[in-house]
Amino acid sequence: MKPQNIKMYNLNFVLLFFCLSFSAISQTEISGIVTQKNGTPIPGANVYLEGTYDGTTTDGNGNFSFTTSETNQQTLVVSFVSFETFRIAKDVSELEQLTIRLREDVSSLDTVVISAGTFEAGDNSKVSVLKPLDVVTTASALGDFVGALQTLPGTTTVSEDGRLFVRGGDAGETQIFIDGIRVFTPYTPSTNNIPTRGRYSPFLFDGITFSTGGYSAEYGQALSSVLLLNTIDFPDQEKTEIAVMSVGGGLGNTQIWGNNSLSVNASYINLAPYNELFPGRNNWQKPFETFAGESVYRHEFENGLLKIYGAYDATNFQLTQEDINEPEGVNFKLNNQNLYTNASYSGRLKNKWKLETGASFTLSKTDIKVIEDNIDDTEKSAHLKFKLRKNFSNRFKMSYGVEQFLTDFNEDFNNETFNAEYGFNNNISAAFTEADIIFSKKFAIKLGLRGEYSQLFDAFNFSPRASLAYKVSKNSQLSLAYGDFYQQPLSEYLKFQQDLQAQKAQHYILNYQYTANNRIFRAELYRKEYDNLVTYNSDFPSFDTNFNTNGDGFAQGVDFFWRDNESLKNMDYWVSYSYLDTERKYKNYPVAATPNFANTHNLSVVGKYWIEDWKSQVGFSYQYGSGRTYTNPNENGFLQNKTKDFNSLSLNWAYLLSQQKILYFSVNNVLGFTNVNGYQYSNTPNANGDFSRRTLRPATDQFFFVGFFWTISDDGEDNQLDNL
Repeated sequence: MKPQNIKMYNLNFVLLFFCLSFSAISQTEISGIVTQKNGTPIPGANVYLEGTYDGTTTDGNGNFSFTTSETNQQTLVVSFVSFETFRIAKDVSELEQLTIRLREDVSSLDTVVISAGTFEAGDNSKVSVLKPLDVVTTASALGDFVGALQTLPGTTTVSEDGRLFVRGGDAGETQIFIDGIRVFTPYTPSTNNIPTRGRYSPFLFDGITFSTGGYSAEYGQALSSVLLLNTIDFPDQEKTEIAVMSVGGGLGNTQIWGNNSLSVNASYINLAPYNELFPGRNNWQKPFETFAGESVYRHEFENGLLKIYGAYDATNFQLTQEDINEPEGVNFKLNNQNLYTNASYSGRLKNKWKLETGASFTLSKTDIKVIEDNIDDTEKSAHLKFKLRKNFSNRFKMSYGVEQFLTDFNEDFNNETFNAEYGFNNNISAAFTEADIIFSKKFAIKLGLRGEYSQLFDAFNFSPRASLAYKVSKNSQLSLAYGDFYQQPLSEYLKFQQDLQAQKAQHYILNYQYTANNRIFRAELYRKEYDNLVTYNSDFPSFDTNFNTNGDGFAQGVDFFWRDNESLKNMDYWVSYSYLDTERKYKNYPVAATPNFANTHNLSVVGKYWIEDWKSQVGFSYQYGSGRTYTNPNENGFLQNKTKDFNSLSLNWAYLLSQQKILYFSVNNVLGFTNVNGYQYSNTPNANGDFSRRTLRPATDQFFFVGFFWTISDDGEDNQLDNL
């Protein structure tokens, strides 16, 4: 080799050596260990410098190490499934021998859910005990959402009433909301011994939350329970639905254009033909007749959704009912018109804030004639609500809200000898705040405070509420709830006397819940303590009654619920049982006693089975309620006797004539159980000194229903099986 070549070779070798040395010197090692909060190593976690290709994964012991040529401050990112992503920004020289503890991602599906006292019924909720279609596929419900909820634990079978009686509370202690806005008159009007129904069609709703106690500080004016109904946010297609029924007919239509949609539903019910075929125990001069119409308009904005809901119904009937003290019976005539509308908006604001606001208005006019007494009631009510919510992080959420309730009630009473006007104005202002704090996937708490000012009583009430949940295993959890709840006396008292105060209940709840493989089991212990219940000194409330709010009472018990749609092919069923121990001194009770609407034991078994060869869904619903109290004036004591137990087995069958045409049959109390609602005693004793009585039986022992349902939709597949 020539001397000059040797020199050039040596020079290149020296340059390569310095380059390699410089490169080695400029590489920085980044190292550490990644663990869970309790110190358990996390293997397979991704570790890298943000915006570069430099990184690695942790080994079996959670250790990591890699080198980088990056300098100055960099952001180290550590991520692993079901854990929150970790970020740290430091000079690369300081990113060595790190100990990084990842926190569980509490937004994942297996995070604990606060569930004490609450039943979710929605396709999108994490834990659903009912689906929206269950509301109307339950055999005993006859398409009424209240009827379906009466198969859940915590409710009491009061077959002659039809409303929700929850955990020892009477029907007036449950409030209903549509899209978060109060419904003041949720039931169709009725009379003694004839069950009412919910006014609103389940066809327009896709989510239900039924709280049997311990509910959010967002909701007030309910001592026992709240029922939250959510209308469909936006339909997936245009369609028309036609119903021809043995008791009437219905027509629904949905239209979509751009970001707008409109759903309309109308129905007409007339029981005259049915009563001709199956006469009941009442003497009808004009059988029950009602027309109802509903609509929901929706508009989707870029960051929000506006919904306007409206419903109108008109009901009338006239009948003569047997009465042991009226030889000719009691003639009762009713005409009611009810208008309800609400508008709600929910949308996203800047900085992760969410706005929910809305308002409702109710106008209800009822004309009643009882023998020679004429009663005209007019109620105007409104609810205005404004709520802000922000997720400060996956672990901390807060909401704030204010609302106003307005009620103007007037009654005109007259007969041949007496005329009078009664009424009241009841304005309630409220504010609430609530925080959700999720410490981990296993532990979360909800803390709330509600304040209400009554202009009528010139009084202010604070309601603290708290609930927590702890996940004891992968599929089960424990929940606790406590809360104070206030509610104004009902209009039947306030129209005569306004010098009263709000009634109060305190709830204590312990809940266990197991959910896995399409099965759910719930067990719940509870106690409610009542104060300031309305009392009076007459047989019935009237203008000369002396009213007070010095009543009290308690309700305690245990509820069980089991649902399984996995074990048996094509079979879905649930079983619920409730034990209730309750006493109260209220109304005109001379002593504390178990109210005549309370059953000690309630059992419901509901099943639905799909038969592929028959293209049919068949279902059954069995309900049992132990005897209810009544007063026998021929014996010493008050509410000292009990009726016989209540039993009812209902069946239904939906047959697909074609993909979009369904023939539907149902019968309530198919076995013809002889049920007794109570007894009526004469006002005066007979010659032997005994008070005669008559048995209060249901208006009909059985109810038969036949319907044809036809859907016309864009896809040619949709049908009303989900609505039956």
